[in-house]
Amino acid sequence: MRDFVQRVVEKLTVEENRDRVSVVQYSRESEAHFYLNTYTTKEDVVDTVKGLRHKGGRPLNTGAALQYVRDNVFIASSGSRRLEGVPQILILLNGGRSFDNVDTPASALKELGILVFGIGTRSSDSRELQKISYDPSYALSVSEFTDLPNVQQQLLSAMSTVIVQVTTMTTTVIPTILVESQAPRRDVVFLLDGSDGTRSGFPAMRDFVQRVVETLGVDENKDRVAVVQYSRDPAAQFYLNTYTTKGEILDTVRGLRHKGGRPLNTGAALQYVRDNVFTASSGSRRTEGVPQLLILLSGGRSSDNVDTPASALKELGVLIFGIGTRSSDSRELQRISHDPSYALSVSDFTDLPNIQQQLLSSVEAVVIDVTPESTTDLVDHDTSRKDVVFLVDGSDGTRNGFPAMRDFVQRVVGKLNVGGDKDRVSVVQYGRDQEVHFYLNTYTTKEDILNTVKSLRHRGGRPLNTGAALQYVRDNVLTASSGSRSQEGVPQMLILLSGGRSSDNVDIPASALKESGVLIFGIGTRNSSREVQRIATDPSFSQSVSEFTDLPSVQEQFFSSLITVQVEAIPITPTVIVDQSIARKDVVFLLDGSDGTRNGFPAMRDFVQRVVEKLTVEENRDRVSVVQYSRESEAHFYLNTYTTKEDVVDTVKGLRHKGGRPLNTGAALQYVRDNVFIASSGSRRLEGVPQILILLNGGRSFDNVDTPASALKELGVLVFGIGTRSSDSRELQKISYDPSYALSVSEFTDLPNVQQQLLSAMSTVIVQVTTMTTTVIPTILVESQAPRRDVVFLLDGSDGTRSGFPAMRDFVQRVVETLGVDENKDRVAVVQYSRDPAAQFYLNTYTTKGEILDTVRGLRHKGGRPLNTGAALQYVRDNVFTASSGSRRTEGVPQLLILLSGGRSSDNVDTPASALKELGVLIFGIGTRSSDSRELQRISHDPSYALSVSDFTDLPNIQQQLLSSVEAVVIDVTPESTTDLVDHDTSRKDVVFLVDGSDGTRNGFPAMRDFVQRVVGKLNVGGDKDRVSVVQYGRDQEVHFYLNTYTTKEDILNTVKSLRHRGGRPLNTGAALQYVRDNVLTASSGSRSQEGVPQMLILLSGGRSSDNVDIPASALKESGVLIFGIGTRNSSREVQRIATDPSFSQSVSEFTDLPSVQEQFFSSLITVQVEATPITPTVIVDQSIARKDVVFLLDGSDGTRNGFPAMRDFVQRVVEKLTVEENRDRVSVVQYSRESEAHFYLNTYTTKEDVVDTVKGLRHKGGRPLNTGAALQYVRDNVFIASSGSRRLEGVPQILILLNGGRSFDNVDTPASALKELGVLVFGIGTRSSDSRELQKISYDPSYALSVSEFTDLPNVQQQLLSAMSTVIVQVTTMTTTVIPTILVESQAPRRDVVFLLDGSDGTRSGFPAMRDFVQRVVETLGVDENKDRVAVVQYSRDPAAQFYLNTYTTKGEILDTVRGLRHKGGRPLNTGAALQYVRDNVFTASSGSRRTEGVPQLLILLSGGRSSDNVDTPASALKELGVLIFGIGTRSSDSRELQRISHDPSYALSVSDFTDLPNIQQQLLSSVEAVVIDVTPESTTDLVDHDTSRKDVVFLVDGSDGTRNGFPAMRDFVQRVVGKLNVGGDKDRVSVVQYGRDQEVHFYLNTYTTKEDILNTVKSLRHRGGRPLNTGAALQYVRDNVLTASSGSRSQEGVPQMLILLSGGRSSDNVDIPASALKESGVLIFGIGTRNSSREVQRIATDPSFSQSVSEFTDLPSVQEQFFSSLITVQVEAIPITPTVIVDQSIARKDVVFLLDGSDGTRNGFPAMRDFVQRVVEKLTVEENRDRVSVVQYSRESEAHFYLNTYTTKEDVVDTVKGLRHKGGRPLNTGAALQYVRDNVFIASSGSRRLEGVPQILIVLNGGRSFDNVDTPASALKELGVLVFGIGTRSSDSRELQKISYDPSYALSVSEFTDLPNVQQQLLSAMSTVIVQVTTMTPTILGKKNMVLISSICTLTSGFEYLIALTF
Repeated sequence: MRDFVQRVVEKLTVEENRDRVSVVQYSRESEAHFYLNTYTTKEDVVDTVKGLRHKGGRPLNTGAALQYVRDNVFIASSGSRRLEGVPQILILLNGGRSFDNVDTPASALKELGILVFGIGTRSSDSRELQKISYDPSYALSVSEFTDLPNVQQQLLSAMSTVIVQVTTMTTTVIPTILVESQAPRRDVVFLLDGSDGTRSGFPAMRDFVQRVVETLGVDENKDRVAVVQYSRDPAAQFYLNTYTTKGEILDTVRGLRHKGGRPLNTGAALQYVRDNVFTASSGSRRTEGVPQLLILLSGGRSSDNVDTPASALKELGVLIFGIGTRSSDSRELQRISHDPSYALSVSDFTDLPNIQQQLLSSVEAVVIDVTPESTTDLVDHDTSRKDVVFLVDGSDGTRNGFPAMRDFVQRVVGKLNVGGDKDRVSVVQYGRDQEVHFYLNTYTTKEDILNTVKSLRHRGGRPLNTGAALQYVRDNVLTASSGSRSQEGVPQMLILLSGGRSSDNVDIPASALKESGVLIFGIGTRNSSREVQRIATDPSFSQSVSEFTDLPSVQEQFFSSLITVQVEAIPITPTVIVDQSIARKDVVFLLDGSDGTRNGFPAMRDFVQRVVEKLTVEENRDRVSVVQYSRESEAHFYLNTYTTKEDVVDTVKGLRHKGGRPLNTGAALQYVRDNVFIASSGSRRLEGVPQILILLNGGRSFDNVDTPASALKELGVLVFGIGTRSSDSRELQKISYDPSYALSVSEFTDLPNVQQQLLSAMSTVIVQVTTMTTTVIPTILVESQAPRRDVVFLLDGSDGTRSGFPAMRDFVQRVVETLGVDENKDRVAVVQYSRDPAAQFYLNTYTTKGEILDTVRGLRHKGGRPLNTGAALQYVRDNVFTASSGSRRTEGVPQLLILLSGGRSSDNVDTPASALKELGVLIFGIGTRSSDSRELQRISHDPSYALSVSDFTDLPNIQQQLLSSVEAVVIDVTPESTTDLVDHDTSRKDVVFLVDGSDGTRNGFPAMRDFVQRVVGKLNVGGDKDRVSVVQYGRDQEVHFYLNTYTTKEDILNTVKSLRHRGGRPLNTGAALQYVRDNVLTASSGSRSQEGVPQMLILLSGGRSSDNVDIPASALKESGVLIFGIGTRNSSREVQRIATDPSFSQSVSEFTDLPSVQEQFFSSLITVQVEATPITPTVIVDQSIARKDVVFLLDGSDGTRNGFPAMRDFVQRVVEKLTVEENRDRVSVVQYSRESEAHFYLNTYTTKEDVVDTVKGLRHKGGRPLNTGAALQYVRDNVFIASSGSRRLEGVPQILILLNGGRSFDNVDTPASALKELGVLVFGIGTRSSDSRELQKISYDPSYALSVSEFTDLPNVQQQLLSAMSTVIVQVTTMTTTVIPTILVESQAPRRDVVFLLDGSDGTRSGFPAMRDFVQRVVETLGVDENKDRVAVVQYSRDPAAQFYLNTYTTKGEILDTVRGLRHKGGRPLNTGAALQYVRDNVFTASSGSRRTEGVPQLLILLSGGRSSDNVDTPASALKELGVLIFGIGTRSSDSRELQRISHDPSYALSVSDFTDLPNIQQQLLSSVEAVVIDVTPESTTDLVDHDTSRKDVVFLVDGSDGTRNGFPAMRDFVQRVVGKLNVGGDKDRVSVVQYGRDQEVHFYLNTYTTKEDILNTVKSLRHRGGRPLNTGAALQYVRDNVLTASSGSRSQEGVPQMLILLSGGRSSDNVDIPASALKESGVLIFGIGTRNSSREVQRIATDPSFSQSVSEFTDLPSVQEQFFSSLITVQVEAIPITPTVIVDQSIARKDVVFLLDGSDGTRNGFPAMRDFVQRVVEKLTVEENRDRVSVVQYSRESEAHFYLNTYTTKEDVVDTVKGLRHKGGRPLNTGAALQYVRDNVFIASSGSRRLEGVPQILIVLNGGRSFDNVDTPASALKELGVLVFGIGTRSSDSRELQKISYDPSYALSVSEFTDLPNVQQQLLSAMSTVIVQVTTMTPTILGKKNMVLISSICTLTSGFEYLIALTF
C-alpha cells in the first residue's frame, strides 16, 4: 500500500499552487500522518510516505475514518482548497468490511463534492466499497494489495478526467462536464465600457486588458480571448477565434480606440455577448466544457435592465467578473457578477493594477458550473412570474383537515404577487375524480382569488386517485388554453396537499410533470408523507405534518423554499443514443381527417410542418410520408416521393381537410402497414432504418385497432399517438409502441406543447439488436384484450419464509382473481420449493378459477433448507413449461413466471434463469429485504421486473405494479412463436422435400418416392394455396422442380412418379440444406415467405452427413423455416438435430417402413400451429454500420504447394463479399510454415481493390515443419493489436480464418486459448490431411471447424463460412466496448508421460531383445498422439543415453519403429542412481516434452537386471519429490530391496525370473498404470526436530453463551475426562481453557499449571458465563493472538504440536472462516464438537471434516468421548515440506541469496549503481551463522563467482567485498550460460547452498540487455530446483526474456536505468520476505490406506521453514 501511494504521488505535480497531498491511516481510530498543507514538495511527501509504519488495531471503522477526513482534512485550515473550486479526491485503500456504518459519512463526503475512489482486496466488501465510492465505477478491486500496480493506471486515468459536479442554487439538471486537469483552457471575453463617461479612463482599461492577456496561455488549444466595447450599442473588436497567438491579440488591444456614445446600455451589451460571442461560431468552446469567463469593466450605471441578460449568461454557465469605479452602481455590478464576491471596485480605472492579482487568482481557481445551452430557450426568465397550481385532497379522509388546508392556500396566495403578467394561480380539488375551482387565467387579482378560496367546500368521495389528479393537471390545467405560460419560460409550480395514500399509480404522471419542467412541492400527513416525497421534484421540496391543522407550523419554511427557488425552465432533452450524424429515419404522419377534426386541421398541418422542419430530409437521410384518413385512407405522398425538405413542406402547406365518417383508425393503421411501410413505397425497414409513425387523432375509432396496431409493432414500427380530449386515451396507448409514447393535448391548437417531447422521444429511439444474429428484432407489446397467458407461481417454501407464507398464499389468490381462467385463456400452475421443488399443480390440472383458488387456499408451507432457487428454476423449465404439463408456448402464448423468494439462493441461478429466458419465459422476481436484490434482478426478465417488498405482508403494495407489467407483457419475437396477425390461412404452405439420393438409399428410394406422393396427395395444391418443390441430393444437389414450377397436384404427382435415383457419395446434407435456403426458399423460386406463408422443409435422410449440418440448419431455422425430418437407424440422431424440434423428427428402421409413420407424420405436419412471422422474423441490420476485422492465416508449408492457388482464390472470393473501405471491414493475410510472415496488416489497405490485387500476387512460402501453434501466437501478438489496425478495443468483431493442410508440429492449445480469451472468433478450415481434432480445438467452437477433401473444394464451404461469420455471436459488455466471447472448454482425455529406463549393461545382453519387445507391447496399449500419451526411452550402464525424448515423436508408428531398432548399449558398472538423476534433470523437463507443470501424470518404468554400484536413494527421492511415479521391474539378479526403495511404493516393484518372463507381469503393470492414483506426496525431507508425540499444547475453547446454559456441566465433565487422559507436565502436555460468548475469558494459560491435579481442580470449579451473541470468530482470533503464543506457554517454536479443541453449541454471529484459516496456517490442529445447531460450522472450522463430531445435545458428549480421544491421543507427527504456498516467518527465516550481475560492455556506466544496489539489499539481510547467506557472480561471455554462499559468514565481509567489485566487461552477453553456471556451481551443497535442508534459494539477476544465447532450458532447470529467480532489467533488456527467466512473470521488475534501482528495492525486498516456496507441484490429498489418514496442516519448526504434519490414527 505504501509503495502504491508513493507511485501515485510520483505521478502528481506537488508544488506551490498545484497538487496537494495528505495521508491518513485508520483502524479503530484515524490518524493523519500529514495534512494537505503540511508539505509543498514532492520530495517531502515521498520521504514521509516511505517512513510510514503500520498502525495495527481493530476493529476496522471505515465509517468513522470517512467522517474524520471530512471533518479534519477536507477543510480550509488543513489546506483544502475546495471553496476555490479545486477538485477534492479521496483514495481509500481498504482490506476488510467495516465494523461501523459507512452510509452517512460517505454521503456527507459526496455532498461536499469529494470524488472518492475505493480500492479493495478480496477481503473487502465490494458492495460497501461501491457505496463509498463517488460512483460504483470508481470502486476498483485487486486480489491482494501486492496487485495494486495493476490498477494504478486505471486510477490515474480516472483522476485525470475528474468529474466536477458543482451543485447550483437552480433546480435544473446540470450535466456533468469532464474537466481535464493537465492544460487548463479558458475562453475569456472582456466587455469594456466605451461610453462618453470613460474617455479619460480608457487607456488604463486598455493597459489592464494587456496585462491580463500577458498572464494567459494563448495558443490554439489553451486560452482564447475576445474583446467587445459598448456604449449605446455593443461592437466586437475581435472574437474568440479571430486570433490564435498572444502577439496578435496584444497588437490589436494596443490599437483599440475609444468608441464614445451614450447612454450606457450594459444590459444590451450583456445580451449581445451571450448571443454573438459565447457561441461556437465565434470560437466559444463551452460545449466542450471549457470555462467561459466574462470580465466587465463598467464606469457608470446602466440605463437599461441588466438582470435578465445577466441571468441568461449565468444559465449558460458564464462566470462574470464585474469591475467598476466610484461612478458605477456597485449593487448593479454585484447583481451582474457570478457572485457578489466577483464584483471588484476601484476608485478610478487608473487603479486597475491594484486589483489585477485579485482578479487573476479568482480566474485561476474558477469553479466550472457549465450548463448546456437550453435547446429552445430564448425567453427571459423573470422569477417574479410564476404559474402556481394548488392540488388539494378533498376526499373523505380530509374532512376534518379541510378548513386548515383552505387557510393554508389563502396564506400562500397572500404572499404571491398576483397579476395577469405576474403570478397566476389555479386551484383544483380531487378525490375519486377532479374539480377545477378556477384556472390560471380565470382571475387576475389577488382579491378575486382569495374570495373564491374562502368559499371552497369539501367535496368528499373515495377512493383517493392522486395519480389521475396529477395527470389531469398536466393535461388540462398546465396548458396554454388554461393560462399556463410555460412556452414563455414562466416557471410552472404545483403545490400538492394530500392526506392519504393514493389508490392508483402516482409515479408515471409525476414523472411526466417533472419531464415537462413542472416543479412539484408537496405537503403530506403521516399517512401520505412517503408518497408525497416521491411525487415532489426533490425530497427537500416535500414536508410533513401530523395533521393538516398543523399546517401553520411549516408555512414559513415552505414559503421560503417556494419563493427563493431559482427556477430555470428545462426543455426536455433525454439522452440521445443514436448518433445524429448517421441517423436515418422513415417518418409517416397519419392524420385524422374525419368530420370531427375540421376546426383543428390547420393546427395539425402546422404541426407536421414544424416537425418536418426539424428533420434532415435529403438523399440517404430522413424520409417523410403523409396519409390522411376518415372512413378510408389516402396517401398524399409516399416515403420516396420527395427527397428535399422544401418539396415536403410545400406539399404539407397545401393539404386540404378530407372529411367523412365514421373514423376507421384500425383500417388506417392496416393501410400504412400494407401500403406505406413497404420497400416499393420507399421504406428502408429491411436496411435497419427506424420506422416511425406519428398518429394525430381526434376521436375514438369506429373499428378495431388491436390487430393492425400489433402488426405494426411486429414490423418494428415505432408508433407515437397524439390525441385530444375527444380521443380515447386507452386506445391511443394501445396503438402506441409503448404507453409512454402516447401524448395528449386539450385541442389540436395545443400541439406545439408536445412538439419538443415528441422530437426528443424520436431521437432516442432504442434499437434492440439481438445477439444471436446481427439483426434487429423489435420488442413487441402484446395486448391484453383477449389475453392468453400461462402463469406459473414459484414460491419459496424454505424455513426462512414460515411466517410470511400466509401472505404469499393470499398474494397468489389475489393475482389469480384478476386472471381470466378458462380453457383457452389464462392457465395457472404453482410450484413450492426449498432444497427441492414440488409442483402443487400444473398448468393443465385445473380449468376453472374456483378449483385453483380452492387449492391455493389449502397450500401448506413446505419447510426445509437450504434454498436452491437455481434448481427450482431448472425444474419449472424442464417440468412445468412443457406441452405435457399444459404450456402453450409453441402456440405463441406468453409464458410468465412469478417468483416469490425470501432469501439468497445457495446454488447457482444464472444458468437456469438464462435457460428460461431462452425459452421466452418472462420472469418477474419479487423479494424481501432478506433476498439478494442483485440475484433477483439477474433472474428477472429485466431489472425493472424485479420488485421488492420489506416483508411478504407488504405484497399488496406491489400487486398493481405487477399486474400492469403482466398486462402489457413484452414478448421478444422468436421465429418459433411469433403471433401472426396477417391473415394466415393454414391451407397456404410452401413445402420442400429434400430427398437423400446417395448410394446408401438405392434400395429404399422407391419407398421414399411413394411417401412423397402420399404426402402431396394430402396437400391442397394451387397457385395461391399449397406449393411444392422436390430436391434430390448426394454429393451435390438437383432440383426436380421449384415451388413455382407446377400449380396443379396432377403435374406434381406425375413428376414425382418418374423420379430416378441419382446415386453418388459422400452424402453432403449440410451443403444440401444450404442450397435449399439459398436457391429454393427464395422469392424467385416461388417462396412466399415475404407474404407470411409458412415455409416447411421435409428431409428424408438415410445416412450420416460427411459435412457440417449445424450451421445451415440453424440458418434455415433463423429464417423461420419449419424443418421436419425422417431418418433411418443410421441417421436418426443427426436428423433430430436438424429438425426444428426433436418432436418434428421421426425414425424408421428402413425407408420401406415409411408407411408405418405416415399418418403420425402427416398429422403433425398438418396440425402444426404455424404462427409464422410475416416478412421474415429477422431484419438484417443495415450493413452500413457492420464492421469486422478479418485475418486469413494460410498454411504455406511444403505440403500445400499444389493447393495454394485454390487457397488464394478462396481468400479472393471471401474478400469480394466483404465491404472493405474506411471505417468498415478490414483484412490482413498471414502465411506460415516453420515461421510466420504477414503479407499485409489490417491497416495496410483501405480499399477492396488493393486487398484483392495483393492477394492475387501471393506466392507460396514453402518450408517445414508446420508450426500452427507459433502462427496462432504470431497473429495474436502482431496482427490482432491496435498498431496493426485491430479495432478489438472498439468492440469490432475479430475474425481469424485458418486454412490448414496438415497436423501441427508444435502445440496449438495455449495460443488457441489465448486467441479465444482475446475474443477472436477462429474459423478453421482443413483438408483430409489436417488433424480434425486439432482444428476443432483451434476453432472458437467445434462447429466453426469446416472440412474439405482438397483445397480445390473450398468453394463448397464458402457460403457456409460467410453465413457463420454473419451470425457471429458478439457479446458486448457495457462497462467496456470489448467483445467477450463465450469459450467452450473441452474435457481432456487422460494423458500420461511415460519414460522407460532400460538397463543396457553387459549383464543384460541376452535379455535385451525381451526388454525391447516388452516396451513395444506396452506402447501398443497407449494412446500416443499430440495431446494424450507421450513416450521416451533411456538406456544406461555406466552412463545414461536418451534414445528419444517425450517430444521427439508424436505418432505410435514412429515410436514403435525406433524401439524395434534399439541396439544393446553394453558397458559397466551399472549406475542406476546416476541414470535416475539423469532422467530427472534431462527427461522429465518441459524442454524435453514433459507436461508435469500441466498436471499430467509422470511415469517412470525401470527395467534393471542387477544391483546398482552407486547410491540410488537420493535421486529416487528427487524424482518422487517431482511427483514421478516409479515402477521397478527386476530379475533374480537384481536387488529386490533396492528396487522397492526406488519404486513409488514397495507394491510398485515387480519381479521376474528372467527378462524373457516379462509378458507374465505385463498385465499387472498396465493395471497399475491405468489406475494410477495421483496423490503423490513428496518424501519427508530431513527433519531436524525430534518430535516427541508425548508433548502437546492443548487449548479447550468452550462455548459459555446463553444457549449452552443447560449443557455446560456436561461440557465441563468432558474437558475433565479428556485432561484425565493427557500426560500433563511442564515438558510434556500443557493445557489451557478459554470460555467465550460475546467476548472471551481465559481461565488459565498453557503455562499457568504444571500438574494434572491443579488443572482438574480449576476445571471442576468453572462457572457458566452466559451472554450473547456468540462470537466464535473473535474467540478463535483471540486464542491465536493471546493463548497460542510463547509468552502464554505455547511451544510451537520448538515444534510441539498445537491443538485446539472447540466445543460450540450454536451458529456464530461473526465470521469464523478467516480466523480459522489463520489458525490452520499457523499449524494449529483444530478438533471440534458441535450440536445440531452448530455442526456444519464446526466442520468448516476443524482442520479436516473428520476432526469434527456432532452430538444432539452436549449431554450426549460421553457417547463420542472414546472416539474423539483416540483420534486426539494417537496423533503421529511427521514433517513434510509444505505444498503450494508457504509464508516464511521472518523472525526465524533463513535464505540463500545469489546476485547474478551483468558485467558486459553495455553495463559499464551502470555498474556502480548495480554495486550500490547489491550493498543496500545485503544491508537488509541478516548475514550470520545459520541465517542468511550471500554469493555474487558476474558474467558477460563467461561467468565468474566473486564469492560463494559459504565464503563469508558476516555482513561486514560481504559488504566490503561488494564495495571492491570491478566491472568485468566483454561480449556477447550469455545469460543462459550464466544461469546454468549458478545452477551447477553455486546452488550446490559444496558451495554453501542449503537447498536440501529446505532453505529458500533466491537468485537476483541484474541484466542490461538481451541474451545472445538461449535462456529457456537453464531457467527451467533453476525453477525445477525450486530456485526463486527475480529478474531486474533496464529499458535495454528484453522484458519477455526477463519474465521467462523469473520464477513468475510478476517477479520480473523493470527500471529505466540502473541508477533507478532504488525505486524497486522495496518491491524486491517485500517479494522476498513473503517468498512463495512452491515445493511440490501436486496438491496435497488425503490418502486412505488401511487405517491411516494423512492430513495436511502447518507447523513452524525451529529450522525456520514451515512443514506439513502428517497425522496417523
